[in-house]
Amino acid sequence: MTTTDVRPTTPESDPRASTHNYRLLWRWHFYAGVFVAPILFVMAVTGAVYLFKQPFEAWSQRDVREVAAVADPVPLADQVAAAQAVKPGVGIRAVIPPSGPDRSTRIIFQGADPGPFADGISVYVNPGDGTVLGVVDDAGTFMAAVRKIHGELMAGVVGDRIVETSACWSLILIATGTYMWWTTRRRVAPKKRTRGSLRRLHMWTGVGAGVAIVFLVLSGLPWSGFWGDYVNKAQAYFDSGYPEVTSTSTLSGDLSHHPDAKVPWAAENLPVPESEPHHGGGGGVLQPGAIALEAALAAARPAIRDCPPGQCDLKMLLPSEPTGVYTVVTDHHRDPSAGQTLHVDQYSGKILTDYGWQEYGVMAKAVELGIAIHEGRRYGIVNLLVMLAACLALIGLIVTGVWMWWKRRPKGSVGAPRRPASGRTTWGVVALLAVLGLLFPLAGLTMVVMLVVDRVVRRVTA
Repeated sequence: MTTTDVRPTTPESDPRASTHNYRLLWRWHFYAGVFVAPILFVMAVTGAVYLFKQPFEAWSQRDVREVAAVADPVPLADQVAAAQAVKPGVGIRAVIPPSGPDRSTRIIFQGADPGPFADGISVYVNPGDGTVLGVVDDAGTFMAAVRKIHGELMAGVVGDRIVETSACWSLILIATGTYMWWTTRRRVAPKKRTRGSLRRLHMWTGVGAGVAIVFLVLSGLPWSGFWGDYVNKAQAYFDSGYPEVTSTSTLSGDLSHHPDAKVPWAAENLPVPESEPHHGGGGGVLQPGAIALEAALAAARPAIRDCPPGQCDLKMLLPSEPTGVYTVVTDHHRDPSAGQTLHVDQYSGKILTDYGWQEYGVMAKAVELGIAIHEGRRYGIVNLLVMLAACLALIGLIVTGVWMWWKRRPKGSVGAPRRPASGRTTWGVVALLAVLGLLFPLAGLTMVVMLVVDRVVRRVTA
């Protein structure tokens, strides 16, 4: 197969559109689409599906999540003991008390996967009589597979970097596509406006959904490995992300990564205070002498500001060492500003730290709000439908883009847009790459590689 270039159709009909910048950006738009379209397609499909995680799992796991209304539950320690009898010798990661009188207690045990998207094994217990309702391997659920494909292509760190790079490249696709639309939006001959319906569909889909797609990408990047670490370092540098907590200890294990048993994003890397070891208490699940789960929960409840049943889940992350703490997290289904994280001394029940939205910095608030909107839960059904529409628009852009290329591609040719006649715009492109490289390092690196390859190919084929 040769690499013969072809001339564009509609844009080339207007001499003013045939500038060096236009040609160069169209060529980059084409190659960016070729390289990242398959990854973006997978991300859009899995993202659209994952928007419905909560209602889907509530329906598919209703046999273990729903119980007859309970008025007088048995102690949490007894419920945990019943769960431990099913998973003897396995460490407990979290306990999620019932969110209502007709809901079960969920005890999450350590799973086999220690990776960044680690899931545990959930044992559901009837709080009315302490019987085990069922065991669910969270790593083997349908939505867990969707999440791993969406976040890492089921390829670990390598997959995470590929997804992050592709997401950053989608911003370049939107930017170059918007430029081409803007420069040709009023320059097509009237009779030609009745043609190229596929191109118009591609163009107007990008124009209409571009802002939403850009938001999806930017709000999803804090989850990525490289850029997410980049954001954390920026927050630390500008002191605009975390509340003030003095400690040398941090959350142990992968507690902050389980999708259903985690602290807020803004608190994932926050130092955690330490309990002061002493004798007394009793009823602790993991540490001798620790107070009972109910006592730790009772100690935290007066400080909880807003966690109404049915609208908010209350989660307990358990200490895994003698100096560890009970971490109580309120996870509001829609409003991230209602979220709260408390650390409770496991021996005395004293609240050591209590922080939430009021203590977050500007960047942390922006990321938390972005995550809630990204997941389609901040503004109810409207939010969900807008995010779903953005995913569907991205799918439409990919399908129409590939379709246009396939229809235009001459036999035996890649069908790439023709190179600019001169390299006068090179320094402008280099400056653009430098800016984007600072903001999105993985995309910047791959753009430099593409620029070098394109120059080599140009010299070889000249």
